[in-house]
Amino acid sequence: MRVQALIRRIIREMLRDKRTMALLLIAPLLILSLMYIIFNTESTDLTLGVVNVDENVIEQLDEAGFSIESYDKSDELEDTVINEQLDGLLEMSDNKFTFILHNDDPLTASSLYAKVNQILVSSLQQQVIGQVDVNVVPQLDLETIYIYGDENTEFFDVLSPILIGFFVFFFVFLISGIGFLKERTSGTLDKMMSTPIRRWEILIAYLSGYGIFAVIQTVFVVLYGITVLDIVLVGSIWHVLLINLVLALVALSLGTLLSAFAESEFQMVQFIPVVIVPQVFFSGIIPFDGMADWVQVLAKFFPMYYGGDALKEVMYKGNGLADISGDLFILLIFATIFITLNVFALKKYRKV
Repeated sequence: MRVQALIRRIIREMLRDKRTMALLLIAPLLILSLMYIIFNTESTDLTLGVVNVDENVIEQLDEAGFSIESYDKSDELEDTVINEQLDGLLEMSDNKFTFILHNDDPLTASSLYAKVNQILVSSLQQQVIGQVDVNVVPQLDLETIYIYGDENTEFFDVLSPILIGFFVFFFVFLISGIGFLKERTSGTLDKMMSTPIRRWEILIAYLSGYGIFAVIQTVFVVLYGITVLDIVLVGSIWHVLLINLVLALVALSLGTLLSAFAESEFQMVQFIPVVIVPQVFFSGIIPFDGMADWVQVLAKFFPMYYGGDALKEVMYKGNGLADISGDLFILLIFATIFITLNVFALKKYRKV
């Protein structure tokens, strides 16, 4: 009887907690739907530039499903790959091939290299069959140039910069949200709100206080990742720290904002499947090229989309501040919006 009574009490409490029930039922469906949409996409079209390549080879590349773009001979072929956003560019000169791989996505580059190499070998084999002296076997002369990384680059080299930003974002969000919630549940916030202090002053104080620990955590994570784990860093470490600090500010303001809508630590944690998990999908860990257009638009409403892109630009590609200024500006807009909403959210706690 006592066990039954306890079970009935738990059921009643769960049914009374509408937020928990909603998240219990809706959050898994939301995440499953996102995973279905993101992973159930068409394969990415690979765009390959060609310069002075034999028509027979171009025809085979076209039959293999590549989007072929022809270019004239130029001394700045690597710039052409970057500016035209090509996955690679194949140049033929005196029976010698030069294959320039963008390699911003090692998995795509690896697949592209394997397919192109296979087609070139097949083309050479056809030449052997057609020639009179079959004892003379032409050799494939292929030089491969990597714009980003090299032949040893692995997917984790691209993934790791994004992971640094994500873990900074996640833990700052969690700590600030639960910390601010404890201020409310302990009555400290109510006491302060009963004084003449202004809401924005309270908010600035809390953001600054938690911000100090966010800065310490950010510096610690970045330095550990680069020095101990030897995560790839081509650009400036100061730019990496700047990006992560701005990302931490966004997480800090978002965590304190959402904590205003939670009544307990348990409810604060419930926001993770709804707010944090989608950030993983849209952070750049999963390539955007194969996603539907509307999903790519949806991704731009998540801060990690810009944080992941900026970190990848600096740590993997070695680009500078000018190349990430747009991402940083949008992240600051996110932080401004969340801080402004925080000021309004605090209004309900001013009782006198």
